[in-house]
This record gives sequence, structure tokens and C-alpha cells, in this order.
Amino acid sequence: MAQMQAWLKRLEQAGRLRVIEEPCDVNLEMAHAAYVEVKQDKSDVLLFKRPVNREKGIEYEMPVVMNMFADFKTTEMIFGRHPDAIAEEIETLLHLKPPRGLKETLDLLPRLFALKNVFPKRLKNRGACQARVFQGEAADLDTLPILTTWPEDGGPFITMGQVYTQSLDGTMQNLGMYRLQQYGKRRLGMHWQIHKDASHFFDQYKAAGKKMPVTVAIGGDPLYIWCGQAPLPHGLFELLLYGFVRGENPRLVKSLTNDIWIPEDVDIVIEGEVDPEKLEIEGPFGDHTGYYTLKEPYPVMDVTAVTMRQNPVYQATVVGKPPLEDKYMGWGTERIFLPLLKTTAPELIDYHMPENGVFHNLILAKMAVRYKGHAKQFMHAFWGVGQMSFVKHAFFVGETAPELTDYEALAAHLLDRLSPKRVLISEGIVDALDHSSPEALVGGKLGVDCTGEPVEEGVATLLDDAALLEKLRALDSNVKAVRQYMIHTKNPVAVIAYEKSASVKRLFERMEALKAHLKVAVVVDAAKNSVDNPYMLIWRVANNIDAKRDIRLAPFIMVDATDKTEVDGFTREWPGDVVCDAEVLKDLRKRGIVRFDEAFAERFML
Repeated sequence: MAQMQAWLKRLEQAGRLRVIEEPCDVNLEMAHAAYVEVKQDKSDVLLFKRPVNREKGIEYEMPVVMNMFADFKTTEMIFGRHPDAIAEEIETLLHLKPPRGLKETLDLLPRLFALKNVFPKRLKNRGACQARVFQGEAADLDTLPILTTWPEDGGPFITMGQVYTQSLDGTMQNLGMYRLQQYGKRRLGMHWQIHKDASHFFDQYKAAGKKMPVTVAIGGDPLYIWCGQAPLPHGLFELLLYGFVRGENPRLVKSLTNDIWIPEDVDIVIEGEVDPEKLEIEGPFGDHTGYYTLKEPYPVMDVTAVTMRQNPVYQATVVGKPPLEDKYMGWGTERIFLPLLKTTAPELIDYHMPENGVFHNLILAKMAVRYKGHAKQFMHAFWGVGQMSFVKHAFFVGETAPELTDYEALAAHLLDRLSPKRVLISEGIVDALDHSSPEALVGGKLGVDCTGEPVEEGVATLLDDAALLEKLRALDSNVKAVRQYMIHTKNPVAVIAYEKSASVKRLFERMEALKAHLKVAVVVDAAKNSVDNPYMLIWRVANNIDAKRDIRLAPFIMVDATDKTEVDGFTREWPGDVVCDAEVLKDLRKRGIVRFDEAFAERFML
């Protein structure tokens, strides 16, 4: 049985698969349905049996699976055990010592013997993924149910493609998870960012004046796609991680029209080549930040062949505002890579990236403090390690802090220790998807040391929300609402909804008069945010600030989380955040494909 088909059978038996028999359109409908489903308290993997493209008049022959990483339990099923158990195995290997005596040698042999399963095995024959072959004019991407996920997307995108590339000399191979825009029947946009291995390989081919081979796989074992986004050190082939987690060799076959090797049991394979001299505008695309990434030139892949197995299943995902299935993929990554992070920062106890902080935008870390300034040293270590270098905002706590996922208790712990003196604002690289920095790829970094004892001073005179709003409106009538959080701590947080007509710096100057009543003030756009929705407020603030520009530390901490425009001296284009098409949602509700009420829609800003 096909790997994906086997997974679907397991999920069905476990009561975690929801089958949708009614025709659903690849344009918005399927993505909107998956977007709503994964936000439910109990979300299921979705199998759309009858995908259609009404605009093109296509009824696809293959079903579409979405939300494969639907929740923690399903993700654990994919790994075969809890990610912490995998992390323990990695930690054990990292601390292996030469055996002393026969008994230790015999105890070590099974562990070493198991490592033989890590390495990919190249097969001589064709794989199941090459049962059906389409080349030339027959290699038509329109035969695949490629989704358009958001109303302002530049077109349909492959969103769960396993992108296989190799170095110019063939000694290094890489598996990445990149979105791919469909331009036509045989052309795909390659959105690999400049920090990725595939982009480094591209530079090699460009320097040599040669076309670059690329193969994209879809489906198969769900673990393949997780490996594609795993932050392995440069030069390590991600399928080594697959072999380690599964305990069995990845079985690879050679592509038919290039020399790239791919898993033999995937569902669909798209082969092609990239001309390094040709770039094309890619995007916009509603991305995992919850914002659209803007149009930019990227390389283009010319398709040379499409192959597939008998009865293939097309796998897709939808990204946007949290929570989505990348929450659960990220959870696996976070837990499994903790031991590797400890090799650089040995005093690290644990770390966590909340999904509404959009992963790279917010990290919480617990550490064993050994000496004065240790937390600040940790900040620099984090900002210098692999993909951790993209982290924008980092909060560090000591050994006695609550669990990092106990948000209420941890927030109180942080705010009782927050002080402008314990804040470090720096600058470094940021993710290519970051929109808030004054220039692309470089922006402000915020590090906060909350490892010490609680601060002594709190708010001199705490006002209730109504009284505080009255004082704020007396300073500036564009203040529309205020809500204070964690008022029992030393640093209550006042969230201020503001109708912006000028730079927020002007409001900050006026607010200095309220220093007896405020310790932390966060300003957001009134039109886009509810001060009563803390989950989405964290998402908005983590996305919208550049620490060097938007944080003021005196006379109290002030944060400008509004959209930036020319009144702020912001010269880049500020993207819109992704929202569902109201008519599509209405129709899906009417047909019973999605179920939610208005409170749900407001809670997640659908």
C-alpha cells in the first residue's frame, strides 16, 4: 500500500481523518476549509475526495490531503513517538564516550548498529513514484490540484513541496520546503531565500553558467516534508534525519531527466531545471507570518517531466494567522533540536517558540545562570546559531521560572522582573519574510534578561481602564480604547488602540505625563485590532515591531506596534494581513463543510 494511503488508513482507524465527499474548489475553498478546521479545539486531517477547479473546468483525478499535522497527537503518530524521546536519543549520541571494557562495548553495539539505517539507500530500478510518466507536452501541471490559498495571492502555489537540489559538484544534496508558484503548465517559481542551502547551490550554478537541476516531490511519508523544514547544519542531507527518526534507510530513486535522487514512495514528482540567468516576479503570497509577502524576482523552474504513482494523493497546507499546522510541525522541531542547541549554549535548559509569536519572531528560553551578564551572552549566542540567528525577540528566565508553556504564570514571572536596565536592543539579520524592518533582511533585535530577582518598583498609581482611557484621550483624542493586562505584576501592560494620523512618537511624548500610571504601553492600530484579544495581539506585536525603531525605554517602556507608513519615515511597502474571502466562508458554512460562530471568527481574525 502506498505510504500516503497507509497513513490515511491509520488516521481513519484512529478517528483523526475527516473525508469530504462534496466537490471543493482548489481556488480558496479547500484552503479556507483547512484554515478553519485546524483552529478548532479538536482538528482533523482533511481528505478532499473531489477537488475541482471551476474556473478552468477541471475535475481532478486525485484527492487532496490537508492538515496532515492536525494536532499534537497526530504529529506524535507521524514521528512514531514523542519528540522528546527522539531528542533524548540525539542527546545520548552527542555524549557518547569510548567504551571501557567488554560490557560497555556490548551495550554500545546495538546503538551503533542502528545508525546504519540513517543513510539513504539508492535503488537501481524505478520507484513506485515513477509508475506513470509524463514528459514533454504531457508534463502538465494543470493535472495537479494546485491550490490558490488566499484572495490576493499571485496565483496557485504548491505549498508542501519537497524541493530536492544538489551542489554543482554533486557532493551535497539538500531537501527544503519552499513554496512554488505555478506560472503555467510547465513553469514554477522557486522561492528559496538567500540564507537557504538551495540558494547557495543556485549561486554555484550561476557562477559556472550552468542550468541547475531541481526535483520537487509531493506526498509519501509525512515525515519527509517535516525533514524539509528541519534546521540541520549546513551540508547535512535532511533525509539522514528521516533515517534516524524512522530507524530505516530512506529508499531513493534517480529522477528520470536529471541526476537528483528522491524517495521512491512519494506520490508525485516534478522534475526540471532552473536557468540562473532568468528571474520572474513571484508573489504576493499569504505566508506563515499572517501577512502577504510582496512581489519579488525569483528563479524559475522549467518542468521536464511529471511522474506519479498509481492512485496518488496530493498533499497541501495553508499558512496564515496562527494557529495552523505549522504550529505542530514547529513543536516537533523545537523539541527534537533542543540537544543540538545545547551544544552551543550548554547552560540552556529549555526553549519554546509560541506559534502566535510566529516562531522566529519570539523565543522564550530557560537557562542556568552562572555569572553576571550570562543572559546577555546567551542572547548573542542565540543570534549567532544557524536559523536561531533570525530570532527577533528573545526573553530569558532562570531555573526557577514556570514551565515555558504555562503562559499565564510565565508572563507574571517575566513582568515581575522586567526593567529597562535588563533590556538589550541590537541589530542583525532577519527572515526574508519580515516586513517591519526599515530594510530587507536586516533589523532590530530585542533581548530581555528576566533571570534575576523581581524588581522592586511597580506602578506608582494604578488606574482602572476607564480612568486611564480618559487620561489618554485628554492627551490625544485618537486613542480609542485601552485594556490593561497582568495588573497584579510589577509591570502591567496597557494595550492602547490608536487611530493613527501621525507618527506614534508624538503620542509617546505626550504619554510621558502618565509615567505614574504606566510601566509598559503597547500601541496598536484601532481599525485592525481588538484590545480584548491577547492571543492575536501577541501575533500583531511580534510581527509589527523593529526593536531599534519601535521601542522606547524611558521614562517607561513604550512599544509602537502600529503599521508603519511614510509618517514614520518607512519607505518599504507594508503588506496587508491575510483574511478569508467572506463569500467563500459563507458558502462553506452553508454547505456544512466548515462550522464556526462569530466569536470564533473574531477570536482568530478570520
